[in-house]
Amino acid sequence: MDQLADAAGVDPLTIRQRLLTKHPRHLAVLNLAAEKAGWEKPLAKGKARGLAVHESFKSYVAHVVEVSVGEDGLPKVERVVCAVDCGIAINPDVVKAQMEGGMGFGLSAVLFGAIDLEDGRIAQSNFHDYRVLRINEMPDIEVHVVTSKKSPTGVGEPGVPPIGPAVANAWARLTGQRIYELPFTRSAAKT
Repeated sequence: MDQLADAAGVDPLTIRQRLLTKHPRHLAVLNLAAEKAGWEKPLAKGKARGLAVHESFKSYVAHVVEVSVGEDGLPKVERVVCAVDCGIAINPDVVKAQMEGGMGFGLSAVLFGAIDLEDGRIAQSNFHDYRVLRINEMPDIEVHVVTSKKSPTGVGEPGVPPIGPAVANAWARLTGQRIYELPFTRSAAKT
């Protein structure tokens, strides 16, 4: 979507808003995440925002991320603002925890999650040689749960899929480099 927005000379949020007019729940989470993230406010030099919206398990999730270039030349995700519409949130704290966990899981996968084969065997054997997101690398996260009267829906996985596209979109805005292959450790230019 961001590439279409760039080609049309339109803001990435605006193009999504235009395309989601007949999808009110998608649009609501997108607008809420953008508002809470301050999409319209400029960021400090060396940072950029990206966004993505997604539906799965009958839940709607939007992420707005802020990234910078880390010391290793990879994206450093500094902040994530998430909006989720999962129908009636039976336990909002559990919904928030599930979204946070999904984002951490997703960030591990998109930033580092590679399995290598050497001579027909998996090279990684445990966390000493399979890189995952460390606790000190977890970004600041805000989760906003949409008040709803719809039936409750899933919150285990829906926080995972939009994190990668949001980071990739922010990275492209920051560096001009589009990522088409994950993890970032294999694709991002080291700067």
